[in-house]
Amino acid sequence: MTEWRPIEVLLVEDDQGDILLTKEAFDLNKVRNRLHVVNDGEQAMAFLRQEESYAGVPRPDLILLDLNLPRMGGMEVLAEVKADAVLRTIPVVILTTSEAEEDILHSYRLHANAYVAKPVDFEQFIRVVRQIDDFFVTVVKLPVQGQRL
Repeated sequence: MTEWRPIEVLLVEDDQGDILLTKEAFDLNKVRNRLHVVNDGEQAMAFLRQEESYAGVPRPDLILLDLNLPRMGGMEVLAEVKADAVLRTIPVVILTTSEAEEDILHSYRLHANAYVAKPVDFEQFIRVVRQIDDFFVTVVKLPVQGQRL
């Protein structure tokens, strides 16, 4: 049996309110996973590639990605992650306010692992974050990041 370990979660989000809600959801759910936050797509790619000030950060086991980001949009980040042989095994959950069918379809065409529309209600937001966490921590078997195939 595999020993439980906390997973490293990268939240790519520029809205401070949504960042606070996600942190609260992790705290309220007693989530012991580590949440790292970056505010734009360029920071996300630097974090994922462990460049510059992100040298030595852990490689995430899961990415929660907003689509509407400054400097480099979420779709661009998703495309780069899934095109990169080292990063493509990291599951990416799109967590965004957009419910546009073209965004949903484009995300899945770029190989997003899931697409979740952010609820506006606090309690529902907490429930959604808990469900994402439950699914990726207790149901899904995640690859150990950094291992070569």
